[in-house]
Amino acid sequence: MIGLITGTLLAKQPPEIMIQAGGVGYEISMSMHSIYGLPAEGETVTVFTHFVVREDAQLLFGFIEKQERLVFRELIKANGVGPKLAITILSGMSVQDLIRAVGYEDVTSLVKIPGVGKKTAERLVVELKDRLAKLTLSNPGAAMSLPVSASAEQGSMFVQTNDTREEALSALVALGYKPPVASKIIQSVYQDDMTSEQLIREALRAMV
Repeated sequence: MIGLITGTLLAKQPPEIMIQAGGVGYEISMSMHSIYGLPAEGETVTVFTHFVVREDAQLLFGFIEKQERLVFRELIKANGVGPKLAITILSGMSVQDLIRAVGYEDVTSLVKIPGVGKKTAERLVVELKDRLAKLTLSNPGAAMSLPVSASAEQGSMFVQTNDTREEALSALVALGYKPPVASKIIQSVYQDDMTSEQLIREALRAMV
C-alpha cells in the first residue's frame, strides 16, 4: 500500500498531478479541493494517497488532508461508487458540504454531481449518513480542515495562460461533466484575469 508521497510537484493538469519522488514520477488523481491546496509546480509537496490495484490498471488517488481521504474511503464503500466517482463527488462538493448534504438527506444537491443519479444519491444518504456522522465525531476537523478558503486567500498557484478556458473545460470533462454543459458554465463565469484554478472553482460552484 502506498499511503503517502513526498516529492517535487512536476505538473498540475486537473484532475491529475505528477509528483517526482526517488526518481519516479507518480501520476495521481485528486479532487479539485485538494488541487486548490497544492503549492506551485517545482515545489516540494506531501500528498496522502489511496492505492487501487485492478486487473487492467494501478491507480493512485491523492489528498492534501487525511480527513478527505477518510471520507473518500467511506464513499468507495457505498454500493455503486468507485474511486473515480468518489473523486468527482469530492470535487463537486467540499467535505463539509457533502457531510451536510448526506446528514440532511439533501438528494437534490447530490444529483447535480455528474455520475450521481437519484438512486445513487439515495444510496449515499442511506449508507453514509451514520458513518459520516461518526467520522465527524471521531475526527472533529474532518468537516472543517480542507484548505480551500486558505488557498483562495493566499492567491492562486496556477499559471494564467491563453488556454485557461480550454484547461478548465478539460478538467471538468475529466470529472464527468458533459462538454456542452461545462462549456456553457465556463463562459458564464469567465473573467479575463482568471487563472484556470479560479475558473474551475467558480464553474464548480455554479454547477452545484
